[in-house]
Order: sequence, then structure tokens, then C-alpha cells
Amino acid sequence: MNLDPQWVVGFTDGEGCFHVGIARHADMTLGVQVLPELTIVQHKRDVALLHAIKQFFNCGVVRHNHGNRMCWRVRRLEHLKDRIIPFFDKHVLKSRKRQDYLKFRRVVLHMVDGRHLTAEGLGEIIRLSKQMNRGRESE
Repeated sequence: MNLDPQWVVGFTDGEGCFHVGIARHADMTLGVQVLPELTIVQHKRDVALLHAIKQFFNCGVVRHNHGNRMCWRVRRLEHLKDRIIPFFDKHVLKSRKRQDYLKFRRVVLHMVDGRHLTAEGLGEIIRLSKQMNRGRESE
């Protein structure tokens, strides 16, 4: 299945989620792990779309999500930096999800620079993550 870049943008606008998880993890430098991810969830009947998106970006995994839903998810920092960010910088999201993407982008680039390993950088990442998705609705 060949996907058009603008279709991928529209599908991500409607079905995608840019998320930054913050989890306590005693083995990490500051006691927390930062987990940026892009996820798209679909009913299992449309799993072929998720595999097509995986092939389009040449990264991520397709796996069971919950109940009868499947998801495509990208977590690897290198793939986020080298594939996902350049794509969405070139092919702009049209919905308010673009604001989440821009915060997500900042978090990924902070991590690439190692800023998540400093108290100041981690604080900035936590602040950005709280402004995304449902947190942005309080803007």
C-alpha cells in the first residue's frame, strides 16, 4: 500500500498522539525516565493501515493495544529525530495537534542534546509534557 505524505499528515492529525511519558526509574540519573512516543491506534480490522505507516516511515512497531485495538508506536530516539521530526517539519500538521508536535519536537531535541540528564533540562521537559494533549486544553 503506497501512502501519500499528505494523507499521512491528515491521518496523524486525526488519529495520532504525540506523547511524552515521565516515569520514576531509580536506575536513571535523575530518578526518572523520559519516554517520548508517537502512537496511532486503530481497530484491528484496519491493522493493514498501521503496517503501511510503519513501512512508510521504516520504523516503529505494530502491536496489540487494548481490546480489539492495535497501535503503531515509535519510541526509539534515533527514529524520532531522524525520521518523524523531519517528516512533520516538512509536512505540517493542520490541527491543534501541531502544538503538541512542536512541544514533542523540543523534548526529543533536548534529549538528543542530553538535557534530560540535567535538573534544569528535565524540569523543562516535564513542563512541556504537561502542556501537551489534555494539558493543552487548559490554555
